[in-house]
Amino acid sequence: MKTIGIIGGMGPLASADLYRKIVLKTEADLDQEHIHIIIDSNTDIPDRTQGIIGAGVSPLEELMKSAKRLEKAGADFLIMCCNTAHYYHETIAGEVGIPFLNMLEETVKHIEARYGRDVVVGLLATDGSIRTGIFDEYFRQAGIKLIKPVKNQKYVMDYVYDGLKKNKFEEGKDKFLEAVRELRENGAQLFILGCTELSTANDMFGFGEEFIDPVDVLAKKAIEFAGARVKRD
Repeated sequence: MKTIGIIGGMGPLASADLYRKIVLKTEADLDQEHIHIIIDSNTDIPDRTQGIIGAGVSPLEELMKSAKRLEKAGADFLIMCCNTAHYYHETIAGEVGIPFLNMLEETVKHIEARYGRDVVVGLLATDGSIRTGIFDEYFRQAGIKLIKPVKNQKYVMDYVYDGLKKNKFEEGKDKFLEAVRELRENGAQLFILGCTELSTANDMFGFGEEFIDPVDVLAKKAIEFAGARVKRD
């Protein structure tokens, strides 16, 4: 099987969650049937949203360090569970000699295959992901309508930064759900948890079947790409 390299540390709990999902979703009876995984939990990577909007240091240099470290350590391909950091995906992929799976692209493929093109999708993500439109092109190519919160986007950011990143998992959750209600009222039928911390919160609270977790999608794709089998749900 191929060795997986995880560019991690964004945040550390989210990286651990991706690793955990890969292990739990791999069809294996013995340790030796699991996938070899190398994790670089690089907590020196600057905040992605701040870097993208020009309010902080660009994370690209540290992201590149992690990618090259993992390649040198023996990873056969790379994955990364930070949605916002995928703004730099193409640049990183062009600087390494191994494949780099794209979580956002795989998420859109999953939605198209399972729900078709007529579904309306609401995006719950950081300001960095919203402003750069990193999800938009993939949905546009698939012909699927994507909408975003407007009046309640602040509550998504507050929940991620003042709640989840500080391990205060209930802090701001009710306000966050107001952003979900806004999207639902505007026609959304599915909701992308477009920030990795939201994926972790979903594991704790179980927001519902209509919430799509890109980390879950990526974990299953990585298992298949590594040459292992995905355990049936």
